[in-house]
Amino acid sequence: MTVNAEVSDALLITEAAAHKVHKLVEEEGNERLMLRVFVTGGGCSGFQYGFTFDDDVADDDTIIRQEGSTFLIDSLSVQYLHGSTVNYKEGLDGSRFSIENPAAETTCGCGSSFSM
Repeated sequence: MTVNAEVSDALLITEAAAHKVHKLVEEEGNERLMLRVFVTGGGCSGFQYGFTFDDDVADDDTIIRQEGSTFLIDSLSVQYLHGSTVNYKEGLDGSRFSIENPAAETTCGCGSSFSM
């Protein structure tokens, strides 16, 4: 299922995140690469966010295209990410993709795990 980022409530993508993905894909020289955003069990709060580059789309993936970049969410993760925002931040503590999840009841200090 392809979803336009402007109308998707599955996952919102900031301009900074979309531009960083586009830049990383260009550096790899593989225009088929997409950023897969997913949730797994684990982490100090119960669930953990994950990011990986993928060049395969599964039949049940949600596909979001924005600013020349493509993001994938598997069918199990989409329920936990619904309404969340993916951002890319650079600062003194390093650079990373992050997720702001309004449905998370608690999060850990580093922001990479959460509970619902």
